[in-house]
Amino acid sequence: MSALEPRVPQIAAPAPTPPPGGILGPAYRTLSIGIISVVFLIAFEATAVGTAMPVAARELDGIALYAFAFSAYFTTSLFGMVLSGQWADRQGPLRPLTVGIGAFAAGLVFSGTAGSMWVFVLGRAVQGFGGGLVIVALYVVVSRAYEERLRPAIMAAFAASWVVPSIVGPLASGTVTEHLGWRWVFLGIPALVVVPLVVALPAIRRTASGPVDTAAGSAAFDRRRIRLALGISAGAGLLQYAAQDLRWLSLLPAAAGAALMVPAVLGLLPRGTYRARRGLPSVVLLRGVAAGSFIAAESFVPLMLVTQRGLSPTMAGLSLALGGITWATGSWVQSKGRMAPYRERLMVGGMIMVAVAIAAAPAVLIESVPVWTLALAWAVGCLGMGLVIGSTSVLLLKQSAPEEAGSNSAALQISDALANVVLLAGGGAAFAALGGGSVGAAHAVADAADAGASHPGAFVVVFLPMACVALVGAWVATRLHADRPPAPAGR
Repeated sequence: MSALEPRVPQIAAPAPTPPPGGILGPAYRTLSIGIISVVFLIAFEATAVGTAMPVAARELDGIALYAFAFSAYFTTSLFGMVLSGQWADRQGPLRPLTVGIGAFAAGLVFSGTAGSMWVFVLGRAVQGFGGGLVIVALYVVVSRAYEERLRPAIMAAFAASWVVPSIVGPLASGTVTEHLGWRWVFLGIPALVVVPLVVALPAIRRTASGPVDTAAGSAAFDRRRIRLALGISAGAGLLQYAAQDLRWLSLLPAAAGAALMVPAVLGLLPRGTYRARRGLPSVVLLRGVAAGSFIAAESFVPLMLVTQRGLSPTMAGLSLALGGITWATGSWVQSKGRMAPYRERLMVGGMIMVAVAIAAAPAVLIESVPVWTLALAWAVGCLGMGLVIGSTSVLLLKQSAPEEAGSNSAALQISDALANVVLLAGGGAAFAALGGGSVGAAHAVADAADAGASHPGAFVVVFLPMACVALVGAWVATRLHADRPPAPAGR
């Protein structure tokens, strides 16, 4: 407009009216069903494949490499998370989600057709890379497509997606493994990929595709962060290897892993994360503390029930099934709008529940204590985890600018996965050092007889330190809001 032309008063357009309804309302129904089906796929895989893994390792003569079937998934998923964050921030979440689902399915097929254990492990690595791409891309979809008021509800729906797989997955996998063979567990799950591909991807293309700033175009990938991602993945793999081989020579790969991981972690997580700086750094730290302490402890629960109380592996796994329901309940509670002002208190209480549950678990080592008490205690811990995990996801998206949602979501997932790797490695090393025997990957027992009668004290030195870590998380949960502006000088 020329400076000489008369200026016409501009009337501000009214703010757009938010779409009516919740996450299953007309505006969100297709998208919600699609992305929830993706989470359901990941949940079913996690519960079903873990049941079939010991049989696969025995048939492939790969018990010695059993741990790597788990660590390969974790280490490549770390790289996938960082790459997905970069990719989603620059080009939108559609492509990393599509590639991630494809890689996830391809890895399952690769493992299901493997003729040797090393090929099987390679398939798990491909699968982990795809899983890392998918989980971060989903967070970016939530950030872009859903209003802030609906984000707690979609996170609660993600948690609820684990309830049915946690109960049905082990039973279905055990039945298929027994009657058809373990390969059909791996080869059958990829068929489920068709549903999210058909339902989710078109809805994501309409609501959340492309860069945040379309006028600016796509920025180049941050090569430094990609290098750091490779470093953290390689370091985590070396650390896992060292933890499974308790010899003096193992200090060398452990030191090399730490040398790769420490600078990578400092470069990939928000500044101040490990000092629990208020705001986003503490949100990211709490996610790792909560997930790491709980998962590391939970990994030893089935082994403890099998070796110390004589339960079958199936019954030991089912003893944790109630936890899926209470986890979803906790996530549903935190999703209620009236709970938003009390979110910090809910998270502090949730971490205390987690600490109490972990500390109470070794009580079943006493013969007079009924086994069902552990199931109840673990249900309480899962309730606390539902309050905490859902809330960290909501707070992270709330404190992230749209163009940073991918990188910050990647940081949250890295904190989660890295804490799992480090605390599982530490717990497994302590367990083995105190006569616990071979734990495999600390996720499943190949055979109750092979596990032997582990020394009860070996379990205590796993659970009690993890309970202490969870209590640290209760303190971190008091630091989730950003610092208030400093008071003027002189006050």
